[in-house]
Amino acid sequence: MNFDLSEEQSIIRDMARRFSADVIAPEFQKLATSNEVPYDILGKMADMGFMGVPFSEEYGGGGGDWVSMHLVIEEVSRADIALGTLLDVTTSVVAQEIDRFGTEAQKKQWLPDLCTGKTIGAFALTEPSSGSDAGSLKMRAELDGEEWVLEGTKQFITNVGLDHCSLVVVAARAEIEGKEQIVTFIVPKDAPGLVVGRSYDKIAFESGATNELIFDHCRIPKDSILGDPSRGFAQHLAVLETGRISIAAACVGAAQACLDHSLAYAREREQFGKPIFEFQGVQFKLSDMAVKIEMARTLYLKAAWLKDEGRPHTFEAASAKLYASEMLEQCASDAVQILGGNGVMEDYPVASIFRASKIMQIVEGTSEVQRIIIGRLLASGARS
Repeated sequence: MNFDLSEEQSIIRDMARRFSADVIAPEFQKLATSNEVPYDILGKMADMGFMGVPFSEEYGGGGGDWVSMHLVIEEVSRADIALGTLLDVTTSVVAQEIDRFGTEAQKKQWLPDLCTGKTIGAFALTEPSSGSDAGSLKMRAELDGEEWVLEGTKQFITNVGLDHCSLVVVAARAEIEGKEQIVTFIVPKDAPGLVVGRSYDKIAFESGATNELIFDHCRIPKDSILGDPSRGFAQHLAVLETGRISIAAACVGAAQACLDHSLAYAREREQFGKPIFEFQGVQFKLSDMAVKIEMARTLYLKAAWLKDEGRPHTFEAASAKLYASEMLEQCASDAVQILGGNGVMEDYPVASIFRASKIMQIVEGTSEVQRIIIGRLLASGARS
């Protein structure tokens, strides 16, 4: 069993690590406390090819694999977890769904700009009355001649408020051949009747755009359906598996940052005449953090490797997301404790990571949903 990264994977990881340390990390205070979107950093990430790592060079991608993509997400999140989750949405979910299920015309229209970071995408599934129970969504699409007309409201939509967001992948109920289905649509952000609503104030991710999305008699062409209209919901579930791996990778990156800052602080901070690192209570916390991070990293890398191999990875993706997101909260809490009063000050990144840790247990399926998925697999005998 070989746990070594390939040469290409190592190069991509190291490139992302240097970029994050040199470009993102020095801006941590601004990213953590300002509502300003870091378009300059996003542009540099695009220039580095971070948005298109796992996609074909034919569509402007890097021709890499999903292990490499998730290594990038981990390293970016080590400097700023909000930027890591941006990559989750636009690459792991939106671009992947178009790449896997889109027509050749749809791929040629949308993927080159997504892969090169010229534009980014948003994913609209959650509604005011449907969150974890995504199958109960109420938004409707009606065919009117050569156009679909969309009516409804989506909430908590990441990326859509950014200036260079160009499209939204949307789930809506529609009648297909006399049967109601959950259908997936590609909706240009400038489509008539699509309104980007209020921006949400969150406990973390201040620099990330999260908005309400209103479809008020929104009209899109008849050929805007993405994939098989009878399997729209199944498509979402398929790409959300990858999204869970991405969230796990982001959590690992942020937890690693907690360990980095805690270890450096513990070596420098002196109490009772010696560095606090020499106190067993502090060493135990740091040791536990290191073990938990390595366990979570191994989980997400296994899930990403299985995906690259074309093998089932539902259990591994759910497990990685569940464990890594709850691990992050524990590591962030311990980091704050080690830093003491400084841990709750915005001068240190651990404060913003601690706030963000709770969000990570909710996005891409709550911890409870992951346990339901795992429980169903156990009940079916798929895992024994």
